[in-house]
Amino acid sequence: MANVVSKFTVIPMTEPDTSNLIAEAKRNPAAFAPLYDRYIQSIYRYIYSRVTNAQEAEDLTAQTFLKALEALPRYRDRGYFAAWLFSIARNQLMDHFRQRKRESNLPIAEGEAIDDPDLIGQVIQSQKVKYLSSLLTDLDDDEQELIRLRYLAELKFSEIAVLLGKKEDAVKKALYRLLARLENQMEAVHE
Repeated sequence: MANVVSKFTVIPMTEPDTSNLIAEAKRNPAAFAPLYDRYIQSIYRYIYSRVTNAQEAEDLTAQTFLKALEALPRYRDRGYFAAWLFSIARNQLMDHFRQRKRESNLPIAEGEAIDDPDLIGQVIQSQKVKYLSSLLTDLDDDEQELIRLRYLAELKFSEIAVLLGKKEDAVKKALYRLLARLENQMEAVHE
């Protein structure tokens, strides 16, 4: 969805009925279900990528939506509902990690990208996946978060910018530079 850009502000163009769904859910908590349905998969994927445990991810996802429902009366609709919801998910994760005092990784399932029926091709592909996984694990927390928000949570650049408190162009540049660096590292090893 396009943004209308003026000299001083960016006015987000929201999804067609998100504002209406939010207004209805504020009046009637039972009307929160369509918002839940719209965002449950992306919130779960994002959380699961951090905790890598299905039960913990389900619990944290449920807690995220419960907090969102409780905070919804205070939410002011500015067209960034997804960013607001993901900020709640991030806070839930921070609380979770503070309690557990453990680190998480950015997983890539081994064999996930193997489509080549040729055994040698499978071995090569498996090695590439393992190497990429190690590169992703070695990224700093901010870089991992950027990848999670863009590709696992499937947030738009404008939503990531709001969530991280950065300009949209800065988020785009940071991600494209990160992807180029990863691509160069992959090519250097597999030449």
